[in-house]
Amino acid sequence: MTGILDSFGRSINYLRISVTDRCNLRCLYCMPPEGVPQMPHSEILSYEEIRTVVRAAAELGINRIRLTGGEPLVRAELPKLIKMLSQMEGIEELSLTTNGTVLKKYALELKQAGLSRVNVSLDTLKPDKFRYITRLGELKTVLEDIEAAKEAGFEPVKINTVVMRGMNDDEILDFAKMTYKEECHVRFIELMPFKGAAEFVPSIELRQHISLLGKLEPCESITGNGPATYYRLAGAKGAIGFISPLTETSFCSRCNRMRLTPDGKLRPCLLGEDEVDLKTPLRNNASMEELKSLILKAVASKPEHHHLEGGNIRVVNRKMSQIGG
Repeated sequence: MTGILDSFGRSINYLRISVTDRCNLRCLYCMPPEGVPQMPHSEILSYEEIRTVVRAAAELGINRIRLTGGEPLVRAELPKLIKMLSQMEGIEELSLTTNGTVLKKYALELKQAGLSRVNVSLDTLKPDKFRYITRLGELKTVLEDIEAAKEAGFEPVKINTVVMRGMNDDEILDFAKMTYKEECHVRFIELMPFKGAAEFVPSIELRQHISLLGKLEPCESITGNGPATYYRLAGAKGAIGFISPLTETSFCSRCNRMRLTPDGKLRPCLLGEDEVDLKTPLRNNASMEELKSLILKAVASKPEHHHLEGGNIRVVNRKMSQIGG
């Protein structure tokens, strides 16, 4: 089985799990400076509860899992969860998205526990700007941690860059040039137009700018679960990806994912308000068949597309750190 078919014929085989709403940074587009009210630990799914959800999802055809946050590595003993999930029948790939600030400390342990791949969020290569965007972080630490991930055997490491006009759009070529030196995949992401966020930059504008370095050739061979379209510059070892939820008309037609929030709500769409509660049934000893039925209900309610046409501002009832992006 390759996934669960939704109401529009899309195969849903990918589950993003936010293991915590906590983060050690305060990025401009994700959190206010003071952070957001934290969920009580009692409201967050335990690792055993997450394992049960993943087992039900895997039996239905979900075969790819990504752990997110907040910052997933601030949750205690995360390698324990990774080991649980990596050994589960039906799960073919287990990956992690991190801000990279503590990755060096855990990289080898994560690899040994069975983690397949790592994506690192990095929006600038300038130390002063990094401090400004993240409010708390140090660029040097993240760059060192990316190298530590490579040394631990995570190849290639993918870099996720959210592009903001007037903030970091002057660094696009610097990021693109990173792909010449090593097998590093850089993905440029259109900024979701949440209230208070900066202005997004269309992917087509980024591609035109990068073409100053040479022709971008389509690249179909990059491993991954997400919606990026990949290209490669002549002579480059790595690839350049574009994630274009605002400007690519076919973006939602290729969606293959669901999201599980830290407090056990299954969200069919990042930008929708619909959620299916899995935590309450879990804690009331729901059977595996009951959990599967709830997952199928969430998949059936997945909308055909989001409603961000024209860069419309959305006020979503959760911050990105509480959804898992």
